[in-house]
Amino acid sequence: MAKLNISEDWWTAPSEDREGRTVMVTGRRSLDNVIATKRYIYRIEMTWEYEPDKGGMPDFTTSSKMEVVTDLLQEALRRDPAAVMTGIYTGAGERNWVFYAVTLKAFQMLLNTALRPIKEQLPLSFHAEEDPEWEEYREMCQCEIAREE
Repeated sequence: MAKLNISEDWWTAPSEDREGRTVMVTGRRSLDNVIATKRYIYRIEMTWEYEPDKGGMPDFTTSSKMEVVTDLLQEALRRDPAAVMTGIYTGAGERNWVFYAVTLKAFQMLLNTALRPIKEQLPLSFHAEEDPEWEEYREMCQCEIAREE
C-alpha cells in the first residue's frame, strides 16, 4: 500500500468566537486525498485553557509550551499517520488542536508517546466524536482568507 501524502500547507487567519472575541485559526490545506480514504472518521479536539491577556491570547511562556506540544505532535504524526492534525484555534483563553483519527485508541497511544518528553502535567482536556464527512474541517476552511494569485 502506498504511503498517504499529507499536505504540509497551512494558513492562518483571524476569526471570532460566539462572543465576538478574536481567535486565530490555523488550518491545513489540501486534505481531499485524506478525506477520500474514508478512514479518518473520528474528530478529536484537544483543549488547553489558559489565563488570557487583554487580547485573549496566552502569555509568552504558555505560548512557548503550546508550540512544543504542537511540534512534538507534528513530528509523531509524520512518523505514524494514525491521525491528521487539521487545525489549531488560539484565543479567548484556550487553544484547541483538531485531529481526525483512524481510531481513538491509536490516537491515544500516539499522543502519549509524542508527549512523553514533557515532564510536567499539561492542562489538556479532550472531546471526540465521529465526523466521517469532516464537517468541522470544511467549516474551518471557510475562515481562510483568499490568497492573492
